[in-house]
Amino acid sequence: MARAVSELAHAGTLAFGGVGIAGSLLSETEAYQRIAAALTDQPDEVRDLLDRLLTTGTPAGRVYAATLLERLDPAEGQAAWAALRGDAAQLSTATGCVMGSTTVGEYAAERLAGAS
Repeated sequence: MARAVSELAHAGTLAFGGVGIAGSLLSETEAYQRIAAALTDQPDEVRDLLDRLLTTGTPAGRVYAATLLERLDPAEGQAAWAALRGDAAQLSTATGCVMGSTTVGEYAAERLAGAS
């Protein structure tokens, strides 16, 4: 678990599935999936780690943390997205073969809009 959290803390790109023509998983995507799998078995431990990631992670790490927190506790996840809405840090994204960029705040605003 510690290795996965460290990977997310330094994540450079937000990608929830395979990227590129080969559909390869980025190491941060694999870390996200490992932590997501632990949500049910270790919710308290994961929660503490996510709270830290929200403040100390890279832009992608903060978004991964808010996404996982929302899965663990939807109300807390919404609060995390609201807090990130003002974050102007650049965020690199990847979906399949498409690379993109936005800000953490714009991404958070989209998540909040989608929840209503």
